[in-house]
Amino acid sequence: MEYVPRERVRSLAAVLSVVSLAVVFAAAGGRIPQSAVPTAPEWVLDLIPHVNVVISATAIGTITAGWRAIRRGNVDRHRGAMITSFGLFAAFLALYLYRLVATGGPQPFPGPESVYLYVYLPVLAIHILLAVVCIPFLYYALLLGFAYPIEELPRTAHARFGRIAASLWLISFSLGIVVYVLLHVVY
Repeated sequence: MEYVPRERVRSLAAVLSVVSLAVVFAAAGGRIPQSAVPTAPEWVLDLIPHVNVVISATAIGTITAGWRAIRRGNVDRHRGAMITSFGLFAAFLALYLYRLVATGGPQPFPGPESVYLYVYLPVLAIHILLAVVCIPFLYYALLLGFAYPIEELPRTAHARFGRIAASLWLISFSLGIVVYVLLHVVY
């Protein structure tokens, strides 16, 4: 069943990518006022990074399961795993952006300056870069999956874009966990 008009996949993926990234950069850049989100107790704000690391680890599992399923020819399991992965990503992003806006910006790095400069910042930069680059690939693969019947998908760029999106996604989620460990476990 076609959920997205085929001729609109590319333009819809572009619009969704631009809007998504604009919201993320606006939140990260402090352009969204704290008054734009409901106030939460401190314990809720403190809990969000821990919830997000669980979401990230779960997403790594569902992306891997989806990738393995399609390699084994199990299209239904692949579709379920990838839609679940996207839902996890959306939940992660909503919580992350909420906390970012509610607290007024990113959390400062609590460790030593040398670790900050030579470990934390490079890992964070690569994590952010891969997450940003992943977005258009992710939307395009997802929308192709919704625009074509399963039997027609092999004649589209869905698999090619999906492989790129999944690879970037896996690395970005993994590096996000490294960032979490540096912020909340090691320091």
